[in-house]
Parts: sequence; C-alpha cells; structure tokens
Amino acid sequence: MEKHNIIVDKTFCFALKVIAVHKHLVADSKEYVLSKQLLRSGTSIGANVNEAVEAQSKADFIHKLSIALKEARETQYWIRLLIESEYLRSGEAILDDATELIRILTAIIKTSKSNLK
Repeated sequence: MEKHNIIVDKTFCFALKVIAVHKHLVADSKEYVLSKQLLRSGTSIGANVNEAVEAQSKADFIHKLSIALKEARETQYWIRLLIESEYLRSGEAILDDATELIRILTAIIKTSKSNLK
C-alpha cells in the first residue's frame, strides 16, 4: 500500500480545482488567456512537488519545492487577477487554497534548509 504524502495529495486536489476553474472560465466566460496561465501554473505546483519527492539530494529537494512555491505564488496572482477583473466571481475558496499551499511549501522549505546545515 502506498504511503500518503499530505503535500502531494493537497497539490493534486488543488490541480483538479484549477482544471475545474479553467473549464468554467472557458465555457461560461469565453476567457482563454488568463485561464490558460492559471491552468499552467496551478497544475505545475503538484508536478514539481512530485519531482521533489524523488529528489536526488536534500538540495535537489529544496530546489524542486522552491520551484513549486514560485508556481504557487504565480497561481495566487492569476486567481487574484481573475477575481478582481470579475471573471471569477466566487474564487475566494481557491484563493485560500493557494495561500495555504504557499504557507505549507514555505514551511517545508525553511525546515529543510535548517536541517541541511
């Protein structure tokens, strides 16, 4: 039986939510440009976290998670932009999820860096 990793699971669920938002924006609002940016950055968080799980070293792990963190911050930006431009009328929940991922990734990176020393 496969061991569950909370951040892997959270980023996967988040990616599914991002895909749903993208589908909604394309179908209902005919919004293609911002939603595509959101789709790319929002799904890449989990991809980078998955790469980090198989990192070759602690430094590689930190590097991969740092990329995931950058993608999470970019995703947060696109969500905020979509909310403020009124394309996404009920985006507070997914914005909260992005903010939570940023907090978790930041904490993991800080802990990993302090354990590296």
